[in-house]
Amino acid sequence: MGTRKRPDGTVPWIPGFGCGALLPSLSVNLTVADTERSTAFYRDVFEAEIHYQNIDFAAVRVSSAEVMLHADHTHDGHPSHPQLVAGEARGLGAQIRLLGIDPDAVEARAREHGTTVAVPIVDKDHGWREVVVHDPDGYEWAFDVLIDPANGPFGLQLAP
Repeated sequence: MGTRKRPDGTVPWIPGFGCGALLPSLSVNLTVADTERSTAFYRDVFEAEIHYQNIDFAAVRVSSAEVMLHADHTHDGHPSHPQLVAGEARGLGAQIRLLGIDPDAVEARAREHGTTVAVPIVDKDHGWREVVVHDPDGYEWAFDVLIDPANGPFGLQLAP
């Protein structure tokens, strides 16, 4: 277990076992430099619902995805901790993708908040309109909506 910095006597959101029991079969755990900064980013750019946030931990929902944000210091016993505090890239090669979220709106909010837009809006050949942005810690998020096949890159029509 890592270092906890929240003040003694601070009541956690819910007991850890309760949080674990409520998670869906797939959730995302990310280590972040600053839970307050990340929570504000997720709220403002991704329109996330904030369940809870303190200096150690935050629980947010981005669309239908449950995301747990753990401060770097809470993972000080983890083998990757030296790389985290050294500022090395986080999650390189991994991409978190959420379908059904308007990529145009995400890109507009990302630019408004000075967020890195890694891949601006693009209509993909596989039928998605997509934007890819980085969160404050460099994690890559893709937001997509399906393109109407009749207006897609190939002008495809779905058979009835």
